[in-house]
Amino acid sequence: MSYPLRDYFISSSHNTYLISDQLIGPKSYGYCMCSDEGCRCLEIDYKYAVVVSDYPLVLSLENHCSPKQQEVMADYLETILDLPSPEELKFKILVKNKKVGTLEETVLRRGLDSHGEIGEFVEEVEQSEDDEADESTPSTPKSPLLKRRNAVKRSPPPPRKKRKVKLAMELSELVIYTKAEKFKSFEHSRANQKFYEMNSIGEVKARKLAKQTANEFVLHTAKFITRIYPKGTRATSSNYNPQEFWNVGCQMVALNFQTPGLQMELQNGKFMDNGCCGYLLKPEFMRDSATQFNPYNVTGNHNPITLSIRLISGYQLPPSNLSRTNKADPLVQIEIHGVPEDQVKQQTCVIKSNALCPRWNETFTFNIQVPELALVRFSVEDQISLAANEFLGQYTLPLLCMNKGYRHVPLFSKLGDRLDPASLFVYIWYY
Repeated sequence: MSYPLRDYFISSSHNTYLISDQLIGPKSYGYCMCSDEGCRCLEIDYKYAVVVSDYPLVLSLENHCSPKQQEVMADYLETILDLPSPEELKFKILVKNKKVGTLEETVLRRGLDSHGEIGEFVEEVEQSEDDEADESTPSTPKSPLLKRRNAVKRSPPPPRKKRKVKLAMELSELVIYTKAEKFKSFEHSRANQKFYEMNSIGEVKARKLAKQTANEFVLHTAKFITRIYPKGTRATSSNYNPQEFWNVGCQMVALNFQTPGLQMELQNGKFMDNGCCGYLLKPEFMRDSATQFNPYNVTGNHNPITLSIRLISGYQLPPSNLSRTNKADPLVQIEIHGVPEDQVKQQTCVIKSNALCPRWNETFTFNIQVPELALVRFSVEDQISLAANEFLGQYTLPLLCMNKGYRHVPLFSKLGDRLDPASLFVYIWYY
């Protein structure tokens, strides 16, 4: 835990105050829930926070307040929370927000009374990432007529609008290590961005950057903290797959913690490592400022491993909702989540009418190129028909956290509750 903050994956939530959808669902303060999950970056609309870990908590302020209200916020943040210091971040709060001026200027002003002072800066009006073409959009048919029509329709994008933003200096000066800086390009960041400035990038834009210029993305996150957030059209609080952004070194991959599913299972599994403290040291090849790592084209000095899992049996598996006698037909899927080359899924045979003590005795072998980024997921399902299965339980953990030998694998529900005494009995080996 002694490396620079940018060298860690940091468990991060999106719109932490929501407990349902993004628009009309009930709103509550989900900070306790997220903190219990080990979350270390909370998005906060007003002035609330929860501190339950020794390690620094990042508050991402979604600031809609007037300068006068900002001073009230600053007062609360100073009186309720501790300011971070250069010597020590443990037990501290980091405020992520816009800032007037530089960190050096803030240090020079420290101790001066800034009450009532208002700073002003100019920023570009945010463009909704939903206006950008998604890579899932069907390509245009190759018709000459359509091409001509599209050529007529296309025109240079209008210049981006700019606006003046007023910010209370009391609030601005609380921002030390996590100044919010608009991302323009990797080239612009290399030339202009300061070490204490961080970017927030929407998932659509980040996905395009990851696929088109993956190594540049990794070089960027080796120097600067980068936060990814869900696109605005996810009104139901659905989540994207966080793995694709961990693969390029993004430190804060923000998810809707209130929405269960595969994405949150990967999130919870990944951050089981390092004592569930919400901080994971990134692999060395992602911390190197001259790294050549590209998750879409893995080459160089990596240490691939061969993983063998012998799935022996199950024990008191969760009952099927569609079976009154617990005579489920269980099967197990073993999945590897990591760089694209490592993504793979293998499945056992189906054991008919036995969820109490099914026996498989099947061995699965995986060749994994980047084990440092790989997660292993065990998913237990009931085969309802040849085309549909019912989820019974799962367990996800980092590959390098797996102990060799005979092991019991616990199972968790969709909501993340442990399903004791249900478990799988396996033999693990890798080299």
